[in-house]
Amino acid sequence: MHRSYIHSDPSVMMGKPVVVGTRITVELILEKLAAGETFEQLLEAHPRLSREGILAALAFAAQALRADVVYPIAEQAA
Repeated sequence: MHRSYIHSDPSVMMGKPVVVGTRITVELILEKLAAGETFEQLLEAHPRLSREGILAALAFAAQALRADVVYPIAEQAA
């Protein structure tokens, strides 16, 4: 699904994956959702973004994390 909605081009946002037809990066969508914004808030703030674009960004991120790479998470100081 995400393949038709997510695109990467070195001349757009330094090659970061974006929702097609926008300059909205997958990274931005993930950051806003992680901060507690709802789909509705994202859509209101970014009129060119669609619900399908948000879902595609999530699917893209999930697939990217399936790679056989270990992502060490540093322990935070208390």
